[in-house]
Amino acid sequence: MNRHGANDEQSLYFTIPKPDRAYVTAELASIIDFIRYGASRFSAAGLTFGHSHDNPIDEATHLVLASLHLPPDIPPAYGAGKLTAEERVRVLNLIERRINERLPVAYLVGETWFAGLKFKSDRRALVPRSPIAELIESGFTPWLDGRHVERALDLCTGSGCIGIAMAEYNPHWQVDIVDISDDALSLARENVAFQHVGDRVDVVRSDLFGGLQGRKYDLIVSNPPYVTEDEYAALPGEYSHEPKLGLTSGEDGLDICLRMLDEAADHLTEEGLLIVEVGESEHALNALLPEVPFVWIEFKVGPMGVFALERRELVEHAAAIRAAAVARR
Repeated sequence: MNRHGANDEQSLYFTIPKPDRAYVTAELASIIDFIRYGASRFSAAGLTFGHSHDNPIDEATHLVLASLHLPPDIPPAYGAGKLTAEERVRVLNLIERRINERLPVAYLVGETWFAGLKFKSDRRALVPRSPIAELIESGFTPWLDGRHVERALDLCTGSGCIGIAMAEYNPHWQVDIVDISDDALSLARENVAFQHVGDRVDVVRSDLFGGLQGRKYDLIVSNPPYVTEDEYAALPGEYSHEPKLGLTSGEDGLDICLRMLDEAADHLTEEGLLIVEVGESEHALNALLPEVPFVWIEFKVGPMGVFALERRELVEHAAAIRAAAVARR
């Protein structure tokens, strides 16, 4: 299939079972009709919602509007707009693919939203999603209140969403976005160009800090891989389409985080701050390094496994962090 549906729509139309096809042709017409239909089909199919959305209505809304090249914030009146025959074919096919292939909507439509910004999304990197978006939108308050930031780093950038969003919200920052995956970096470069931030965002291939010798940052932010091997084996089918490299990090999910903690102080300025998402591995990290004063950030929905740590705290507890990191090698 052509990913954009070119020249395939007639054949795709006939992939829909005949009873369903006859029904939707007669009964569905407007944008709202297709959103409601998609949400009902998604609920009945028992899909998992974890890639930017947590419910079938938002999932169906994303799919329908993106496939029609419409923004997510269109006025409600447009919901009554009628789809053309060609548009119906395209939307119905995507709904069926979402169900039958368990593909994330972002991969089906090639785009998603993060921190209020649109990003290209495909299988080269994880679908953008992180509570760190809330920090970016709020100006990292209170964590950066009174601090001077010139250079920031997005480590394990994937699609580039965190670093690019930081640059968009903070035009005076210079931001490096770093990953080890060539596939992810190719997508990140496309997103840098898409958001027109190439003058302020540098894309770097590096195994964590390995390729950043001599570079120091006032802020380092990371959403690294932190899924345990057991958790990965139990993930729903939607996650199997994402690169495993971007998800897993050892038996307790902390292999990469520990390397980061061990090396970050050398790349932070004196008053520098490290912010890292580790999700459910928060409990394992607290148990492994109980003496380290991780500050677990509260979000609007509560704690989300994201900690903040000052450079001076990394230095103070360097011996314990190094011992834990070395034990993984």
